[in-house]
Amino acid sequence: MFKLLVELFLFYLLYRFIFELVIPIFRTTREVKKKMNEFQQNMNKQADTNHTSSENTAKPTTSKPKSDDYIDFEEIK
Repeated sequence: MFKLLVELFLFYLLYRFIFELVIPIFRTTREVKKKMNEFQQNMNKQADTNHTSSENTAKPTTSKPKSDDYIDFEEIK
């Protein structure tokens, strides 16, 4: 009788360990990996979009300094 009670108690502890610790950790780990993959894909997509748009808008421009922007320097004594 005592042996049966000990076995039932051990089975109960094992049951609680599995369903209250192992399975929640497994689910949480899976969700975190899923969210990290989604985040990485979004970042890659944004980087590709920014890289493509910067290639399209980047044009070499040569501009002369405007004469209106120049201020004469006067030495102060």
